Amino acid sequence: MKALAGLGKTDRARLALVLRGTKGTISVSEAAELLGVPNNIAAKLLSRWAQAGWLSRIRRGLYIPISLESRTADIPLEDPWTVAARLYEPCYIGGWSAAEYWDLTEQIFRTVLVMTTRKPRQRKTKIKETDFLLRTVSDKALFGLKPVWRGQVKVNLSDPARTIIDMLGEPRLGGGIRSATDMFVAYLKSEKKDLGLLLNYAEQLGNGAVYKRMGFLLEKLGHEDETIIKRCQEKLTTGYAKLDTSLPAEKLVTRWRLWVPERWLKEIPVDK
Repeated sequence: MKALAGLGKTDRARLALVLRGTKGTISVSEAAELLGVPNNIAAKLLSRWAQAGWLSRIRRGLYIPISLESRTADIPLEDPWTVAARLYEPCYIGGWSAAEYWDLTEQIFRTVLVMTTRKPRQRKTKIKETDFLLRTVSDKALFGLKPVWRGQVKVNLSDPARTIIDMLGEPRLGGGIRSATDMFVAYLKSEKKDLGLLLNYAEQLGNGAVYKRMGFLLEKLGHEDETIIKRCQEKLTTGYAKLDTSLPAEKLVTRWRLWVPERWLKEIPVDK
């Protein structure tokens, strides 16, 4: 455990200037610009302040401030979303993390799901005891996003319809098809429901499996709107998909060109 150490008058003034001029995270280049010093000098200052316990290093050249109320620098991230927005931009918070924000699930997911255009070497990473799961998306997939403010930092988040479409495209983003279906049902019951927007996003995403899963689930759930089910039928692509690629699928539903677990044909998988 690293205790906080005192700073001299000059260092206190410099640190205060840097903290006022940054939002949540502090990079070497930002500190250098604010202090009017070369990058190498700024790097040494940030490192020294981190050693003294006033900053915490989250990766090479990037730091977060330590709250004055903290008695140690060994602290968890105050807001993992702001750190993710900085580390993995362009990106958005999606999947189960977005579903939690939009009240589409009561489950608690301890891993932050980040959809990024970057191609990180490690898809799973831990920063200050917070787990992150990274999924790579194309630049064209950065749509259906809602900016939300986390303190002074603006973070992109998938809106409710985009959250559902992402999970229909890849059920693992919802924690698996059963959990993703629960969230889909919650969406259909909520004031956030917008079937036209769902279809628009499905077309923009361009993933044929979305229509297969969406149409199958809507029929299975006994959804009353035949228009959207018919639209899903019209948009079916050739080839077959699985309801959930992580589950065994013994039965082929030819109407939806979808392989599904046998038990899903016998019972509705969620409470209506």
